[in-house]
Amino acid sequence: YDATLPAEEKAPASPITWNVQYSRPNLVRLTEPQLIYVLFEAEPQQAAEKPSTPPLNLCLLLDRSTSMAGEKLDLAKAAASEIARNLRPDDIFSVVAFADRAEIVVPASFQADRAKLTGRIQSLQAGGGTEIYQGLAAGIEELQRTADPGRISHLILLTDGHTYGDEQNCLKLAEEASRQNIGISGFGIGSEWNDIFLDALAGKSGNSSTYIAKPQQIQRLLVHKFEALTSTYVEDVLLELKQLDGVSISYAFRLQPQGGPVALEDELHLGPILQDTKLEILLELLIEASAVKGKLLTLLEGTLRLVMPARQGVQLPIRIKLEREVADVPRDDPPPTAILDALSRFTLYRLQERARQEADAQEYEAATRHLKSLAALLLTQGEKDLAKTALLEAEQTQRMQTLSKEGGKQIKYGTRALFGVLAEKHQ
Repeated sequence: YDATLPAEEKAPASPITWNVQYSRPNLVRLTEPQLIYVLFEAEPQQAAEKPSTPPLNLCLLLDRSTSMAGEKLDLAKAAASEIARNLRPDDIFSVVAFADRAEIVVPASFQADRAKLTGRIQSLQAGGGTEIYQGLAAGIEELQRTADPGRISHLILLTDGHTYGDEQNCLKLAEEASRQNIGISGFGIGSEWNDIFLDALAGKSGNSSTYIAKPQQIQRLLVHKFEALTSTYVEDVLLELKQLDGVSISYAFRLQPQGGPVALEDELHLGPILQDTKLEILLELLIEASAVKGKLLTLLEGTLRLVMPARQGVQLPIRIKLEREVADVPRDDPPPTAILDALSRFTLYRLQERARQEADAQEYEAATRHLKSLAALLLTQGEKDLAKTALLEAEQTQRMQTLSKEGGKQIKYGTRALFGVLAEKHQ
């Protein structure tokens, strides 16, 4: 009888493995709120052969406003030309330039004639103001024309200045693009661009902004981003959560592959998983006293959805449920080394963030105090140059009652870069 039954269908194996670590072995019954940190890690499922990476549908969006004239635009064009030379046969590439209007320099297509393509890029000239929305709309339209579920559609924005009053329209456009599985990354040159805005723009699709301190870094950083895109395994990990009474995520931060805050929205865009770099997210959970009643507390419950062009779109959801025991007294088990290391660097990032918020709120004494604390902690970790910058900003804030644009970015992106050091340490 059993032999006549149809073969049992097995659920397809998950393309990723995931793991969590906690800052505390258990929760304690208290009359006040308490915090617990969760380190979430996800990486490709081990296979006999390395999976092939999907082709790109890539748009490079270049600021060609007057402030980009000279070395900055020349180096941006050199970076675009190098990316064009490194394209794979199946990659689709486009280049859009913008100032106060957008110009399609290279329409989205397979780029067989690399010499002709480079010539078009090199013909770009600087001039005009900065209106990112015009360029963003044109770049996304180019990506939409050649969009394919089997491709990674991504826009790389390079700018050196503030856009003029169109930030909200840009964010709405980025949100709509994200729903179509179009990612956006932002690169800012120098000190005049709005890092808060670029982080928010890139964060809509699980990406981050990058600080380019000197024009000479443009080519290396843009090519590095292109290489990361060509090694993408999962384009984005989406976390949809069930609402739990008395438990909330108060902060979420991506440690790698690229450090940056994760926007707390209805669905969290955690970011990509690369073939050789796992995704690591640090979650700060706030537990209200009213939630700590029974012997077991659910910290987080929901589903993970994977956007995987190599498997044609979004995969079946992965259920996730995290729980911790509750007791009257804390257990004395030490936290895992990985989460201790992550928290030590996360503290540095939060300190600079707090100092910046205090300076914006004209709380200059508090901002100065936190910058000095940041400098001391950086020294203990051997980060002498960054510690010096933090001390100089503390003096600047105390004397001039403001953070400098350049120093603020150096500290913000310098503390983010420490997570790359952390990743290398644990490899």
